[in-house]
Amino acid sequence: MFQPDIIEKCKANNRQAQMQLYNQYCQGMYIVAKRYVKHDAEAEDVVQDAFIKAFSKLDQYQAEVTFGAWLKRIVINTSIDLLKTRKHQLVELETVHLNVVESEDNNWLVEDAVGILDIKAAISSLAEKYRLVLTLYLLEGYDHQEISQILNITEVSSRTQLYRGKLQLQELLKLKKDGTRY
Repeated sequence: MFQPDIIEKCKANNRQAQMQLYNQYCQGMYIVAKRYVKHDAEAEDVVQDAFIKAFSKLDQYQAEVTFGAWLKRIVINTSIDLLKTRKHQLVELETVHLNVVESEDNNWLVEDAVGILDIKAAISSLAEKYRLVLTLYLLEGYDHQEISQILNITEVSSRTQLYRGKLQLQELLKLKKDGTRY
């Protein structure tokens, strides 16, 4: 259970309070990091770095959102920073080459034989630029303006990558239905 005074104790550099806060949130933040980075060790590093950033910037936490939401944003940004530093820069597409299509088809029904693990595996097998936008939009609930700021791409690129990522995901899930591995 979250104790409001724990933040104040952490601000005062109380190691026991920091450890308590870490233990309370580390597993959830690890799951968030794993949505962006593929390897367990990288996700663990992201979580460690995010907590270091959070503890060093605790004075900036204003309680306008829950501590967990504030920390989650730090974990997401740290994950994306790691991807960028690994030289996996997202390639910004020329706006003139983009063909933005908003899908009117909101029919995202999945066959009963396709489970959550299949969907997670399909998402993780997408190209990084599609996987990141899809994860930020569908799982984290960010809008295209926020995604464009986080990934340093245009909103048009965000919309296009989401659309193309959804198409690829649907295709992968159809293959799974037919028994093909991705």
